[in-house]
Amino acid sequence: MKAPLGVILAGGLATRMGGGDKGLLPLGKGTILSHVIARLDPQVAGLAMNANGDPARFAKLNLPVIHDSIDGFAGPLSGVLAGLDWAASLGATHIVTAAADTPFFPCDLVPQLLRAAEDAGTPIALARTPDGRHPTFGLWPTALRDDLRAALTDGLRKVVLWTDRHGCATAHFPDDDAFFNVNTPEDLIKAESML
Repeated sequence: MKAPLGVILAGGLATRMGGGDKGLLPLGKGTILSHVIARLDPQVAGLAMNANGDPARFAKLNLPVIHDSIDGFAGPLSGVLAGLDWAASLGATHIVTAAADTPFFPCDLVPQLLRAAEDAGTPIALARTPDGRHPTFGLWPTALRDDLRAALTDGLRKVVLWTDRHGCATAHFPDDDAFFNVNTPEDLIKAESML
């Protein structure tokens, strides 16, 4: 399989941070998002950002910004669908997603997801640590985008309900902190110490 395209999921509401774009908050010498981009970009064939609202706020990133095609806040699966539609328009067969507020995810995320899906013979793979699955970190085939669109239109919002329906492998990572995400001001302080 060719290297998949990457999609950073930044469509959340960030209510525990007071709203706004968590990914644009400062972290170290950059932003949370700059750390996410630095980790994902070398692993994929191209990169885009899924975010709603005015895309101009991300102009400095020089990335395509794709918005949800499902009305209302439909959760991360809506961002996955937007990424799948974008990738399909470019002739790609798969995307890998990463959350915009998770700056320390593994630098071998993509090869591990690809290997897990291949070994299990499934179309989808999600990251897993001892703490559980991390459904915003996954490998997704563009061939399932119409099925996902229909599921979202029918009201489905829980990622694992849809992934398990199609066969979903898990790529195991030993460190729970690798998928530490910044949800609160206290989390941002912890992220600074983790740098």
